Amino acid sequence: MSDLSYLAAVQESYDRVAADYAEKVKPPAELDPLSRGMLNVFAETVRTAGLGPVADLGCGPGRITAYLAERQVPAFGVDLSPAMVELARGAYPELRFGVGSMTSLPIEDDSLGGILAYYSTHHTPPALLPVVFGEFLRTLAPGGSLMLAGHAGSDLHLRPTQAYGGHPVSYESYLLPPDRIAELLKQVGFVLTARLLEEPGEGSERSFATFLAHRPEQP
Repeated sequence: MSDLSYLAAVQESYDRVAADYAEKVKPPAELDPLSRGMLNVFAETVRTAGLGPVADLGCGPGRITAYLAERQVPAFGVDLSPAMVELARGAYPELRFGVGSMTSLPIEDDSLGGILAYYSTHHTPPALLPVVFGEFLRTLAPGGSLMLAGHAGSDLHLRPTQAYGGHPVSYESYLLPPDRIAELLKQVGFVLTARLLEEPGEGSERSFATFLAHRPEQP
C-alpha cells in the first residue's frame, strides 16, 4: 500500500470486527500494573498542567477515553472506524467521540493539553509516521503531553487475514524497534521524558513500548 490507501483497509477491517473487538480486548481495570501505571502518570500530568483537553486517538470503543475521564481528565475520542465510534457513543453518551484520521486531525492548532495514542499507530506505514507525529505536534499546545504505547519489534511487517473471532481483515501492522520510534518523535520536534519497554510475557512473542513526550514550550 502507498500514500494513504491503507486507511481504507484499516477502517473497513475495524468496522467489521468492532463488536467482537469490544468484547475481547481487556478493559483498563484488567491491564497489567505497568500499563495502568503509565496511564495514571499521563492522566496526572495532563490534569495538573491544565493546558486543554486530551484527545484519545484511535479510541476504539472508548474505554480508555472513559478511564481518563474518570480521573478528571477532559478527554474525547477520535477513531477512523465509524462502527467503533458508534460503540463508544453508545457506551459513554456523556463523552464526545468523532470519526477522523491521525494523518489529518479535525483539531485546531495548539488546542490540546494531551494526546493519547494507545495501540493505535502500528497500522501506519513507517514512512508515514512523521506525518502522524507531525499532526500530534501541531495540535498540542506548547508544553502539551503525548503518551504513545504499542507493539514493538525488529521491523516486523505483519499481514493478518483474520482477527477478533475470525473476521476477515485487510490491514497491515508494522512493529518497529523502540529506538526508531523514539528517533521519529524527536525528529518532528518532541522532547522525550520517559520510555518503558515491557518484555514478552509467558506464551507471547511481542514486546510493548510506551513513550511519554511533550511539545517544547518554546519553538
